[in-house]
Amino acid sequence: MAVADVTDSDLHALAEGRTVGGEFVALSARVPDAVAIRWRNDDETWDHWTYAEYRDRVARVAAGLRDLGVGPGDRVVLMMRNIPEFHVVDLAVAVLGATPVSIYNSSAPDQIAYLAGHCDAVLAVVEDQAFLDRFLSVADQLPDLRRFVVVRPGAELPEGAVALADLLAHEPLDLEAAVAEVDPDTLATIIYTSGTTGPPKGVMISHRNVVWTLESLKLLLPFEDYVGKRVVSYLPMAHIAERTTSHYAGLALGYEVTTCPDPALLSAFLKEVRPEFLFGVPRVFEKIHAGVNAALSLDPEKHQQFTEAIATAIPIAEAMDWGTVTDEQRATWEFLDEVAFRPIRELVGLDQVLGAISGAAPIPAEVLSWFRAIGVPMSEIYGMSESSGPMTWTAVRVKAGTVGPAIPGSTVALAPDGEVIFRGGNVFGGYLNAPDKTAETIDEDGWLHSGDIGEIDEDGYLRIVDRKKELIITAGGKNISPANLEAELKLVPLIGQACAIGDQRPFVSALVTLDPEVAPAWAATRGIEFADLVELAQHPEVLAEIEAGVREAMANFNNAEAVKKVHVLGEEWLPDSEVLTPTSKLKRRGIHARYVAEIEGLYG
Repeated sequence: MAVADVTDSDLHALAEGRTVGGEFVALSARVPDAVAIRWRNDDETWDHWTYAEYRDRVARVAAGLRDLGVGPGDRVVLMMRNIPEFHVVDLAVAVLGATPVSIYNSSAPDQIAYLAGHCDAVLAVVEDQAFLDRFLSVADQLPDLRRFVVVRPGAELPEGAVALADLLAHEPLDLEAAVAEVDPDTLATIIYTSGTTGPPKGVMISHRNVVWTLESLKLLLPFEDYVGKRVVSYLPMAHIAERTTSHYAGLALGYEVTTCPDPALLSAFLKEVRPEFLFGVPRVFEKIHAGVNAALSLDPEKHQQFTEAIATAIPIAEAMDWGTVTDEQRATWEFLDEVAFRPIRELVGLDQVLGAISGAAPIPAEVLSWFRAIGVPMSEIYGMSESSGPMTWTAVRVKAGTVGPAIPGSTVALAPDGEVIFRGGNVFGGYLNAPDKTAETIDEDGWLHSGDIGEIDEDGYLRIVDRKKELIITAGGKNISPANLEAELKLVPLIGQACAIGDQRPFVSALVTLDPEVAPAWAATRGIEFADLVELAQHPEVLAEIEAGVREAMANFNNAEAVKKVHVLGEEWLPDSEVLTPTSKLKRRGIHARYVAEIEGLYG
């Protein structure tokens, strides 16, 4: 059956009776000796578990958790970085018919109290003493939270806490018998939204949702033999994208998952792991793009040659993707690949990538086209926690600037006001303890309302215009998409990040940050001396270069839409902060609050 002919009913039939734990039990029995989880030790050596070893640990931890009183319907909060033990614990909870709930590691005590209390967690599994201390500081607010498990305990554990090693000492649970008792409509997880526009909402995702989603995605993956495909897990497991990409797909398809505990280490891990499948938020790919160009800029002649090679390769890469390439074009690209592109891919660790995906926020079309030009098969995915991750995606016949067509078995449409709406077997079961919010998001006909404004072309490809609630309405009444402006501003070489300003203002302005890799390299080629990025951001030559770049970037916007003024910041906005979510989405309220003086200065 052609992918386009696959229906929701087809995927429901495939998913019938299946659970996350059941998928793992079947896979681990089929490929027991395949490498499942890899990690780097403190002494820089590498270690791993096979699927048989992974399964043994899951069975033992599940037995230990059951002895601690965890059973069907219970919720267990997890607070760990991307470490091997996360996969074991999460799965051990799920095979008991309980629900693992991962929360962001940056969560402050008051946030922990809200999240653990809201989901009625009976037990928490934390990575170390520092995380445990945050829970203990609000323990009096969590009467249902009975016990703690610490993965890497300190010298002495408080009363009510046990080490993960104690659970691993149990005799293994019969996993086949355990998973047979789990209903597919049981919650596989609860994903809490970032809460940038109010208290976080608990997105309820069932085992059926997860299996349906995996069956849909399998039809789109750019490879058919999944076992052993190398993946790096580095984004927060509290986010649906990482949980689906490395955890669920790993345990069900047989990926070799390398855990990277700190996203700042990703660059080094890419070079070590040479992943075959890579998911990243736009900032990950933008930094790779900026780093390459910063290095090349030290030799202006070589940089110019590379830029010309990219311009030549972009239409050829598109022709190759759509099957219209000529022999002459292919020969040209292969020559450019040999002399320019392959060395770059090898340098950054992307030389063996079969599929790279950007998601969670918009990526500039030019950046995506750049990666495809150098031979990295990148595509953009669109979705949300409420759709168990994906809504639209294609790995082939990519159109830069769009997020692809609806995934197999689903339907994407536009409401009368242009809002993107969606139906499919991956639509969540509702928000935990919030039927009113659920009713606002899923209408009576079963359509999931995304909150995004979009456009759909003649081929069914979706283009996201912006968040419905984030559209800027100027003092003159003009509706403007800040995301489109920000994407263009980030193409100015010296600009790393951008936030458009202009709601109820006479014109649109923007806060921009200096790119921490490109800007110093650019300054060095011009003999500009500076103590730090803050000083560099105030240098007249830098300001003049950025102003010229902004004028060029805004050339395709009309006068009412174009950014008129920018304020340059000598800092980088970091994920999981007051200005960015853990997946690097802008927290506009946080930015507006932090930079009140700078914003007012733009309109003074």
